[in-house]
Amino acid sequence: MSDTGRVMLLQGNEAVVEGALAAGCRFFAGYPITPATEISEVMSVRLPAVGGVFIQMEDEIASLGAVIGASLAGAKAMTATSGPGFSLMQENLGFAVIAEVPCVIVNVMRGGPSTGLPTHVSQGDVQQARWGTHGDHPIIVLAPATTRECFDLTVLAFNLSEKFRIPVILLSDEVVAHTREKITLPHPREVEVVERLKPTMPPEWYIPYEDTPRGVPPMASFGDGYRYHVTGLIHDVRGFPTERPDEIVPFLDRLFRKIHQHLHEICRVEEFLTEEADLLVVAYGSVARSAKRAVREARARGVKAGLVRLITLWPFPRRWLEPHLRRVRAVLVPELNRGQISREVSRINQGLTRVEKLNRIDGRLLTPEEILGRLMKM
Repeated sequence: MSDTGRVMLLQGNEAVVEGALAAGCRFFAGYPITPATEISEVMSVRLPAVGGVFIQMEDEIASLGAVIGASLAGAKAMTATSGPGFSLMQENLGFAVIAEVPCVIVNVMRGGPSTGLPTHVSQGDVQQARWGTHGDHPIIVLAPATTRECFDLTVLAFNLSEKFRIPVILLSDEVVAHTREKITLPHPREVEVVERLKPTMPPEWYIPYEDTPRGVPPMASFGDGYRYHVTGLIHDVRGFPTERPDEIVPFLDRLFRKIHQHLHEICRVEEFLTEEADLLVVAYGSVARSAKRAVREARARGVKAGLVRLITLWPFPRRWLEPHLRRVRAVLVPELNRGQISREVSRINQGLTRVEKLNRIDGRLLTPEEILGRLMKM
């Protein structure tokens, strides 16, 4: 390897594996499913070669359960799936949230519901990624648009998960997953890797779910001599179930506070030609690539269009988008569903400007021509 890194021809799913390994992932449990199977296949070869553990589980429920167990034991752990498998993971996803177990879940979206369109693209899991598990809960969801970003955002997903003790979802899609591009992977020493905060006090002083200024308590690994209770029930600062309001409310408030007070570390957007834009496109994932081309061609035709690409979908980057809503004439939200992010844009818009949506649900990608055509009409 040169000092500048490796030049490789990779598809998005393969880049996810490279990102996971660079971030320190050493445990993967999963079950094959189109269009995410390549992640499991490559992990089964690459992970044991670096001293990690790969397990093909009997189903997706067990997969995330194994990932949670590995994380509790101190490993950086990940699984990968698509829509039907992601649906099966929701109960364990909620467990990881309430027990504050860091892990990464890759969902490569395909057409649904149910078995749906296994080999075709969709963005139909956006709201499920936010609200799929029951109860009020925080979550972090990242959406890559390029092969290189599959690497970068997988690293970021692990870093955010470890930093904030929360499961992070990498919400890819079939087109992003299977687009093969020449990319230069950074040298390992150029990759920022975050490790979880470990307790430094003696085991008898350890309070596993205590509040801290950042809202994130240090996490001991099972086997390190720190004994504590892990449960899916609402629990007190020592991890034991509680029904006391004076313990329930502060605990749930802390789960949200540890995310909301650090939005500047979590939320990311890319702005393209937004200066003096009259029309704004808001897009994410594979559609954002079509949108960028459409915006560039609209500018060539004298239409002042701009693009805000959402990299962080949840928490929704409201404070980064709202200033644009206050000054543009109209907003177009193209996406491969019936309007899941356009609904969120409309919710925060509150009459500031006109919001239109452009949707496709037949398993095909929205083209630059389709987006450009709508922009010209607007």
